[in-house]
Amino acid sequence: MRRLFLPACLVLAATATAAWGQECDRGDDSQSMMTICANTDYEAADAKLNAAYKDLVGGNDEKANKLLQTAQRAWIAFRDAECAYSTADSEGGSVHPMEVSECLMELTNQRIKQLTSGSNCQAGDTSCASPNEDEDQDMQ
Repeated sequence: MRRLFLPACLVLAATATAAWGQECDRGDDSQSMMTICANTDYEAADAKLNAAYKDLVGGNDEKANKLLQTAQRAWIAFRDAECAYSTADSEGGSVHPMEVSECLMELTNQRIKQLTSGSNCQAGDTSCASPNEDEDQDMQ
């Protein structure tokens, strides 16, 4: 199974690169261009997420990094499953790839906020325990 996974990923990456080789032109409101722009936005968010993750890893000890790695892998699985679920109605349609990219971008931006929220906290500050404190209060 693992032997097939890497080649499949490489084929998918090569296909995606060819499909998204065109640059985003926000003045073009065609579906294909909106899809390209949505993917560009997601890629930018993903790059920010990777930088935030690397910053955290650099400031953690080995035990914390193992926990962060486990959490990040679980989050990626959640993100992908959530976007597959929330965009299932448009599957097969021309809008589907754009909706997937928009979902990935939105959840990635939320994750960036989660990962960076603790960077301004002092040790023992319990008010920093929840990165979505405002949202938590809204839900009560």
